[in-house]
Amino acid sequence: MDIDGIDHVEFFVGDAQQWAHFLCFAFGFRVQGQAGPETGLPGRRSLLLVQGDVRVLLTSALDPEDPAAVYTARHGDGVATIAFSVADTRGAFETAVAQGAAVAEEPRVLERCGTRVVTASVAGFGDVTHRFVERTGDPEEFLPGLMEMVPSGPAAQEPPLLAVLDHAAICLPAGELAPTVEYYQKVFGFSQIFEEFIEVGEQAMDSKVVQSPSGKITFTLIEPVVGRKPGQIDEFLARHGGAGVQHLALLTDDIVGTVKTLEQRGVAFLQTPDTYYTELEGRLGRPELDLGALRETNVLVDRDHWGEVFQIFTQSMHIRRTFFWEVIDRHGARTFGSGNIKALYEAKARERVTA
Repeated sequence: MDIDGIDHVEFFVGDAQQWAHFLCFAFGFRVQGQAGPETGLPGRRSLLLVQGDVRVLLTSALDPEDPAAVYTARHGDGVATIAFSVADTRGAFETAVAQGAAVAEEPRVLERCGTRVVTASVAGFGDVTHRFVERTGDPEEFLPGLMEMVPSGPAAQEPPLLAVLDHAAICLPAGELAPTVEYYQKVFGFSQIFEEFIEVGEQAMDSKVVQSPSGKITFTLIEPVVGRKPGQIDEFLARHGGAGVQHLALLTDDIVGTVKTLEQRGVAFLQTPDTYYTELEGRLGRPELDLGALRETNVLVDRDHWGEVFQIFTQSMHIRRTFFWEVIDRHGARTFGSGNIKALYEAKARERVTA
């Protein structure tokens, strides 16, 4: 199965227009396409947002029986599909099904003016599916024949703040971590590249990271530990209604500057206690970025065998306080080190207390 990277991520949301307004104004995305009944997409309305190589599809149901309506009734707004870019959709689909994946959508072909897109979907985790996408022709045509593309304006020429989707963090019910890792290894050919056991007070969680052979798709899989005090992972699962995407990480090459810009536009980030920075050099040594700038922006730093990674997490804007965003900047690091997952866990625990 020749999976290259993430083609797009689709959210099922109650109000796509409202989501688009926030992501465009605050994060710097731009609307590149729109679809609905008038373009041949019955029962729903979709907006395509783009920044750098990140494509976000926002879909709202117009029909109460539409899968998007069923999803949002159960989970609220959230990630419903993580689409994989492939060279051969039918081949990838048939391989995945042969390896045990449940069929979500049979292959279909969309064509217009020499551009051809072939899609098909299989089950992933919880109610999240994976769509295989094979593209030939005009790369700007997202869904030929179904989506009307919006001409790029002057803003499209500005350097993007955010370049690519770095990884997705996924919360799983207790007992599902090992089977989910095995599923991605068997069905999609992913490999496990990292694991960590996290304890914060009386709470604990297990985490494993799987990655595609191309290295361009990374999933951090997390489950709560049975027998410990319920924590934020249990809370996510209860509020979301099962397994789901807790956050998506967006890669930048200047995290301090990006965070300052996003804060000016109204994005609220989780706070980090000052003791984190007073103890940082003793734990990791002097970081590549200025310590004062990291403290000012609440950016976390960690290290693996290859380099440093800088991360920060937004406060959740979700009414259920489930989904949130991460901004990440890699200085050679390929994984996540051993401290930032715990730091995130502690920061989310503080947010729960103050919410």
